Amino acid sequence: MKINVVTSWLEIIQKQTKLEYWKKLEEQVDNAYSNFICYPKYENIFNCFNYFDFKDTKVVIIGQDPYYIPNMANGLAFATNNTRLPMSLKNIYKELKNDLGIIKTSGDLTSWAKQGVLLINNALSVTKDKPNSHLKFGWNTFTNNIIQEIDRNIDGVIFVLWGNFAKTKIPLIKNKNNYILTAAHPSPLSATHGFFGCKHFSKINDILDKNKKKLISW
Repeated sequence: MKINVVTSWLEIIQKQTKLEYWKKLEEQVDNAYSNFICYPKYENIFNCFNYFDFKDTKVVIIGQDPYYIPNMANGLAFATNNTRLPMSLKNIYKELKNDLGIIKTSGDLTSWAKQGVLLINNALSVTKDKPNSHLKFGWNTFTNNIIQEIDRNIDGVIFVLWGNFAKTKIPLIKNKNNYILTAAHPSPLSATHGFFGCKHFSKINDILDKNKKKLISW
């Protein structure tokens, strides 16, 4: 599995390649991409790590797995290069507008990523039309290890956990100098049950301001 990462995250990921689970993960991902249509593009699997260095991590937003329909997934959780916005992203933008009055129409979230927002899915790949199809390959171990690596080595990081699945990561976050924000998932099934009104965008900037860090321009 080729790791196309140009930032200091490469060193963090290379540590993972030496662990026991990695060989099975690599074999299954490569096999899936060789035999099926998978997303995102192979070269974009690790795209979320390409926009800032490890030490500059400010916010971690955890998704579940990439969009499993054509021309949607780009390696950043919740983001898309498609002009048709997925419903979860529409709801994220609705909350952003209600919270800070910001209106966004593009699914491109690289501007967030460039400011130190890690938009990471729990599984970094998926087979077309089969949600969660790569979850058991070992991606869960990878993502858990990345979360712990951040938590152990960086203070003041804000972990944003939307939905019950993301909330399972709470026990991994033990650094008392880091922060956890939780809400319902922004999907149409749950957004009205605790996502709308969470005001996470303003809360994130309030925390950054308190810690004398540059605010995120959402």
